[in-house]
Amino acid sequence: MNATPELIANHQCLCGEGPIWHPDEQRLYWLDIDTGRIFCYDPATGEHQQIYQGLKIGGLTIQADGSLALYGPEGAVYGWREGEISTLLDGIAGEQSRRFNDCIADPEGRVFAGTLGDTPGNLYRIDPDGTATHIVGDVGCSNGMGFTPDLTGMYYVDSVAGVVYLFDYERASGALSNQRTWIQVDTSAGIPDGMTVDAEGYVWVAFWDGNRVARYDPEGHLVTTVTVPPKKASCLIFGGNDMTDIYITTAIGEGDPAQEGQDAGGLFRVSLGIRGVPEFRSRIGL
Repeated sequence: MNATPELIANHQCLCGEGPIWHPDEQRLYWLDIDTGRIFCYDPATGEHQQIYQGLKIGGLTIQADGSLALYGPEGAVYGWREGEISTLLDGIAGEQSRRFNDCIADPEGRVFAGTLGDTPGNLYRIDPDGTATHIVGDVGCSNGMGFTPDLTGMYYVDSVAGVVYLFDYERASGALSNQRTWIQVDTSAGIPDGMTVDAEGYVWVAFWDGNRVARYDPEGHLVTTVTVPPKKASCLIFGGNDMTDIYITTAIGEGDPAQEGQDAGGLFRVSLGIRGVPEFRSRIGL
């Protein structure tokens, strides 16, 4: 497969992240974490706009009622609907110096969300009633997550370690167990960042400082690479009417924008005829 991603929007994101497709609205939302901005793109019209600026939001989920949940500093979670912000979770003890970074809802409306900061972070499970359960500690840089199609496993990226882990996942309780290395990446060729899983159970990983997103089969073998113009590909998600559009966020980072590749910080789209699946919906506070 060989396709060139097209630039959809360039808001010059320092850390473009967290893309999520909203099937009810047929729109894509994404973030610029470092500047506290959230954006929305409507492929039917081609229009894209900034819809929020404020807290450094590290991840988004779609709630069961169609609103957004925003995962911010200090382990706090906020609701967002048409510009109105509400607090869903005040924070998590011990996370005052960190913020959330990437998250995913499970089939029962729980959310797995990681934190990062100047010290190693943590992975939590947040239940609909707001209870936060600590899952894993000493995480270098908590990043992308995704479920196996049979819902018996969950993937999880630690970017600093250069590892995509695989847990056993129990849907009834939300428990994660048996953490093991699924793939170990040579970070000299790019750092694993955000990820998603397609309808065939293949795993897609975005590579920060790697100019690419890559597709792996369920055994962890590399099968497809898509080159992205900016160096820092940060995350990706499937969307569109038939869930065959792949949206890729990128970042400028802290370096010289001129050295970060063409249209660094932009949102890109590529279609390879591979189908994704909708994300599960969170039920935090509902």
